[in-house]
Amino acid sequence: MLATIVNCIAVIAGSFIGILFSRKISDEISDVITSAAGVVTLIIGFQMAFQTVNIIYMALSLITGGILGSWWDIDGKILSLGRFLERRFGPKSKLTAVFPESGPPVSSRFAFAFLNSSVLFCVGAMAIVGSFKAGTEGDFTILYTKSVLDGFLAIVFGAAMGVGTAFSALSILIYQGLLTLASGFIKPWVSQRMIAELTGLGGAFIIMIGINLLNLRKLKTANYLPALIVIVGLVLLDPYIARIATLFI
Repeated sequence: MLATIVNCIAVIAGSFIGILFSRKISDEISDVITSAAGVVTLIIGFQMAFQTVNIIYMALSLITGGILGSWWDIDGKILSLGRFLERRFGPKSKLTAVFPESGPPVSSRFAFAFLNSSVLFCVGAMAIVGSFKAGTEGDFTILYTKSVLDGFLAIVFGAAMGVGTAFSALSILIYQGLLTLASGFIKPWVSQRMIAELTGLGGAFIIMIGINLLNLRKLKTANYLPALIVIVGLVLLDPYIARIATLFI
């Protein structure tokens, strides 16, 4: 858990550095930073997405997961959590930002930043592999490396989206903490193929975040999170799916 706590501290520190920096710049420069964050996020997403092995599995997972997530309104629930945290800990000033994907206008970018930063910092191979190595081998190298990278990204996101970025540390603590504690039980089922598919799917999520930041289209990214469960099921069932497929060839 030590490495996960370090990761959380790095995100919090980076977020507040970004926030302090953003307070000293004009709205025009702030717009430039937000656009740059969107472009960098897209690049990270594409790099990860290209690691997928079976594009059909990714497509099936995104479609099925998106339908389930919309039905359960995961995006709305996470945004509600963000609004709750904002009411308790966020700034009191009213901003005019409106995010159509979250329903009614919100008083600040807090919930939006919390949601997107949580997804950005929690998906990807480093979070999975690093947590497993920390839990089963006591090797914190990957998570420490991730902490440095997340800290720099948090500076950019903190400057672009505000204090909600810092609160994504809660998501990191819960997600990586649970993976680390459960690593001994889960690890036998996690293959290189599984990590590749999860990384590729995580890349798709990050691309969605980039699209939102660039205002190209408003996507309810969190509604697609059930796709992670779908892709895990497809990879585990892959040998059986391959056998069934051969019957029709």
